[in-house]
Amino acid sequence: MSAPLFDRLREQLSPGEAGQEGQPSADMPVICRGVQHQVLVFALAPSAVLPVARRLRDDFGFDLFLDVTAVDWPGDALRFEVVWHFYSTTDKVRVRLKTRVPEQAPAVPSLAPLYGAAGYMERECHDMYGVTFDGNADLRPILLYEGFVGHPLRKDYPKQKEQPLVPYLPPQSALVR
Repeated sequence: MSAPLFDRLREQLSPGEAGQEGQPSADMPVICRGVQHQVLVFALAPSAVLPVARRLRDDFGFDLFLDVTAVDWPGDALRFEVVWHFYSTTDKVRVRLKTRVPEQAPAVPSLAPLYGAAGYMERECHDMYGVTFDGNADLRPILLYEGFVGHPLRKDYPKQKEQPLVPYLPPQSALVR
């Protein structure tokens, strides 16, 4: 763990004390949640995701985007928690960013303009949870097929649900002789 880097991140990104509770707001868009499993965690307002990710990359050397996923909290007003992980290959440390979005319009900014690989991972999260990534021009299904109904990692998705049958189409290369 890189305590000096974590201390700089806390000071420059989150004005409050580490470990604060509550949701980020317009008054305090970034809240440091402290270190969990040797990862520094920040909770952010959705509007702060892109600026904070840019600062992580440009100012603090977090040059590797690891992944994005979501957590489903049914019954909460902000049902989906979107979670990003970053890694600094120089300092060999990880940072986690989290934000919460409502079920009615689960949308967050895309990080594809900052990290090219984010585009594919955002497509996966969109498939599984239905979270939209504003600015990602290609949210076609990547794990599911066109016509799949629903988002299978949502906790209210019926696991016995049958999907519509899709006719088999051979790969295009098989048609060429």
